[in-house]
Amino acid sequence: MLYADGPTELLSPSDLATMSGLDFLRGIVEGRLPAPPIGKTLGYQMHSVEEGRVCFRGSPTFDVCNPLGTVHGGWYGTLLDSAMACAVQSRVPASAAYTTLEYKINIIRAIPLGTEIECEGLAEHVGRSTGVARGEIRGVEDGRLYATGSTTCIVLSLPRG
Repeated sequence: MLYADGPTELLSPSDLATMSGLDFLRGIVEGRLPAPPIGKTLGYQMHSVEEGRVCFRGSPTFDVCNPLGTVHGGWYGTLLDSAMACAVQSRVPASAAYTTLEYKINIIRAIPLGTEIECEGLAEHVGRSTGVARGEIRGVEDGRLYATGSTTCIVLSLPRG
């Protein structure tokens, strides 16, 4: 969840309804609004935002490994879900929000621990009721492709005032 002024004060739906998804996401990148706590938990943060495109950056640590000592598939999935869904959000007008309906990921290769990655989400369609996006996780240094994904989101109306 996103917090307004500390760990217990949520932004209300009426507050969210006053700004577009793009303005909201820019507020996070610029530090005017708090980043989602999931990023701190999993070691990634929103790096850049423009209409239809959102990038996160981070590095997997031992804390996100599975019992075999490799990066857990849930880390890939959460990161891709964040980038792809935020790309949809970047095209949602004021008084609307979104949530993920479904997503799919394809893990191509293991990310070595400590590798800085960028996860890019690109909105392909955002209408009144649905949004569709795709995403990729790549190494920042070498551009190596680690995973791809796709999502469908539902667009919802928020109450005003």
